[in-house]
Amino acid sequence: MEDRMGWARFVGFKMLRLLSLLAGVSVVSFILMQFSPVDPVEAYIGGDMIRVSAEQRSLIEERWGLNDSPVERLFSWGQALVQGDLGTSMIYRQPVADIIQERFMNSVALMAVAWVLSGLIGFGLGVAAAMRRDSRLDRLICWYCYTLASTPVFWIALLLLMVFGVWLGWLPIGLGVPAGMAADQVTWGDRAMHMILPALTLSLTGVAAIALHTRQKLVDVLDSDYILFARARGERGLQLFRRHGFRHVVLPALTLQFASFSELFGGAVLAEQVFSYPGLGQATVQAGLRGDVPLLLGLVLCSAIFVFTGNMLADILYRIIDPRMKEEAIG
Repeated sequence: MEDRMGWARFVGFKMLRLLSLLAGVSVVSFILMQFSPVDPVEAYIGGDMIRVSAEQRSLIEERWGLNDSPVERLFSWGQALVQGDLGTSMIYRQPVADIIQERFMNSVALMAVAWVLSGLIGFGLGVAAAMRRDSRLDRLICWYCYTLASTPVFWIALLLLMVFGVWLGWLPIGLGVPAGMAADQVTWGDRAMHMILPALTLSLTGVAAIALHTRQKLVDVLDSDYILFARARGERGLQLFRRHGFRHVVLPALTLQFASFSELFGGAVLAEQVFSYPGLGQATVQAGLRGDVPLLLGLVLCSAIFVFTGNMLADILYRIIDPRMKEEAIG
């Protein structure tokens, strides 16, 4: 019963933090948009701005509530949000909820594939480096990880695009499906081919943290006294790792992987922009560049929930792994 109460307090506290996070992020994002040099009316009209009269511009501002004060607009948006209405996008002319729903699965599929690949590859490289510590393989893996950690995501995306999309021609250079193909003719194979380069970009950039963390954790385990005793009994290589090392490094690596959701979403924004992949990241860039406040706020809320979920899952795993954390004060 006491354990259930502890979990109830933990979840309740997390929900309160989520609500305060969403409120704070919304207000800060709205204020930043007010200082943006982008004119939302010009972004809404596009190239026909010179043909629009002052009366027409006034009607457009009234239609979107742009002639109201920022406080009134924020309050109106908050009232609609409480009722489940995220508003209408100015550049797509569609409800924000529909745009997020349409692009959410594309981004989730992309990030899920990249998340799994980065975790598996990073864990494997970290184990290999630790088991062959101070060898050429260890130095090569560390050099590779440090290089990835200091390389911008968009640069890796452009490099992969040039090599595999332009020079070799093995993979499509962008978009989520083949251009000019009807929706009912697109197969899962087509979608998978267009996802390879963006997913590979995200997975490569996410490898470094997992690999270096796993390597250091396993090195500490291999230096312990009970590992020396196991070596004295003749245990070596994979047998030593499987019996004594795996259980000590897999759970910390998994919790670190869950905590990397923020970096994953941030990398997805850049990768989707480079490959013109129709996901939430590309929509976020378009909303920011064209002053689409309703869409940007909706996407900010979605991304905040996504990142918060990853961090909360990491906290839950930590509490399961180390029961002593249940005794600590929440927060």
